Amino acid sequence: MANHSQLGFQDASSPIMEELVEFHDHALMVALAICSLVLYLLTLMLTNKLSSNTVDAQEIELIWTILPAIVLVLLALPSLQILYMMDEIDEPDLTLKAIGHQWYWTYEYTDFKDLSFDSYMIPTTDLPQGHFRLLEVDHRIVIPMESPIRMIITADDVLHSWAVPTLGVKTDAIPGRLNQTSFITTRPGVFYGQCSEICGANHSFMPIVVESTPLKHFETWSSLLSS
Repeated sequence: MANHSQLGFQDASSPIMEELVEFHDHALMVALAICSLVLYLLTLMLTNKLSSNTVDAQEIELIWTILPAIVLVLLALPSLQILYMMDEIDEPDLTLKAIGHQWYWTYEYTDFKDLSFDSYMIPTTDLPQGHFRLLEVDHRIVIPMESPIRMIITADDVLHSWAVPTLGVKTDAIPGRLNQTSFITTRPGVFYGQCSEICGANHSFMPIVVESTPLKHFETWSSLLSS
């Protein structure tokens, strides 16, 4: 959960999010190196007299043509690797369908018979003490920990977006179209997200809460809910 003084990302709870955080740090170090080099060259040119050799040197032109190409390759390769990892869906243990409405989510556990529910934000007046305002819902998604989860995402009326930052998941919900994504939670916990598409007047009141539990607890919960 993010806090007011937080400058970085939330703690990663999935392998994809860990890769995204590492790529962010990698890109930030490359940008810092470029900025430091440019600042050094500007300082050098302002404090030294320019000569014709510096302006016309073919070696320098060759360097500032090849060096940016190398930097782009260093950024592109890990980026493409993460894109392919995010697209991979290999034999999921559980398939969960999320349907966006104005302004709540409907979830269907397609591997179970008649296991579905609507998830509404809890109003501030009804919020239990210690829970997060505008983020808590009346029915959380419960998933087994360390199991591949496939999310099938669509919408019933307008564009929505199913996003949970700590899991590295953000997928648009489009009416008449099924989008899919996958993730694995690496630890138990409660992870919060929100609709990340401007879908109307109550856009900011479509929270998402994912609860990751050990498999035996998930089996107990699913059997109670489906009975």
